[in-house]
Amino acid sequence: MNKALLEIVEKMQKRKIMVIGDMVADVYLEGKISRISREAPVLILEHTAEKVVPGGASNAVHNTATLSGSVYAVGVVGDDFAGQELARILQSKTVDVGGLTVDTSRPTITKTRVMAGGQATVRQQIVRIDKENKQALDAKIEQFVKDYIATHITQMHGVVISDYGSNTVTPSIISSVMNTCQNLDIPCIVDSRYNIMAYHGVTVVKQNESEAAKAVGYDIVDQDTLLSAGNTLLEKLDAQAVLITLGPDGMGLFEKSGKFTHIPVTNKSEVYDVTGAGDTVVATMILALAAGASYGHAARLSNVAAGIVVKKPGTATATPSELRQAIGEHFEGK
Repeated sequence: MNKALLEIVEKMQKRKIMVIGDMVADVYLEGKISRISREAPVLILEHTAEKVVPGGASNAVHNTATLSGSVYAVGVVGDDFAGQELARILQSKTVDVGGLTVDTSRPTITKTRVMAGGQATVRQQIVRIDKENKQALDAKIEQFVKDYIATHITQMHGVVISDYGSNTVTPSIISSVMNTCQNLDIPCIVDSRYNIMAYHGVTVVKQNESEAAKAVGYDIVDQDTLLSAGNTLLEKLDAQAVLITLGPDGMGLFEKSGKFTHIPVTNKSEVYDVTGAGDTVVATMILALAAGASYGHAARLSNVAAGIVVKKPGTATATPSELRQAIGEHFEGK
């Protein structure tokens, strides 16, 4: 196992991956607690810093690039600072951002977290402010996205669709991508928060436990309901594999062959922050498949990558060197 996974890490390098979806800017406003306001019983913070971190589909882009993939980002941003900063950050990671189109009629999707702390207090989030426009894409913007995909997708070794429900991934885009990937035998993984049943024919479905439960219409409360949910998604979507992440219980991998594999977490006692870990799973999985890995090996490698990022605060990424080290530690002698 150790040797096989290490070989996959090497073969993943420079695989061409297209990531299509809802590009999100995670904005962190940092402040030092000063006093309580006289106007209301709320904290007054002295502003100390502000930073933008790739979130949503752009976090999947960021993770794929950090793992040394050659990434093509496809989505929509606004004509604003958040959109410009997202493009700058991704370009600095050598991402091709030619597929990021600016729509002046809608803002970049932002999730602004106000973080408070002081010398004697723990830094923590006190409020989150979300900004997005969920209206249908303008026809010209949608056509640009479709044209860009059509022009570049034939060169790809893998495709990711990261659908957070903000209507970047329209039914027409879904249809064209699914058909192209099937016709050209390009592996495609979809991570959709609310609309997974629209992705019939996808190669791999990635869902967390609650998303999978909502998709099939019943709670996942034990092994039997987990097996039922995974197999239902496999059958209804005609997928080759379904990967359901189970938090501290690891992952469940369902394959069209009928095989089920439970993959336990690699560092259960050290979980710190699961923010964005799902995007790490998706990025690692598609790179491994693009490198020729089996679904089982790709899922195990993505599990190792997730174990790395949950030990880091906030939205984080893993590197090939970190993967190699973690593989050596977890699969030593295996």
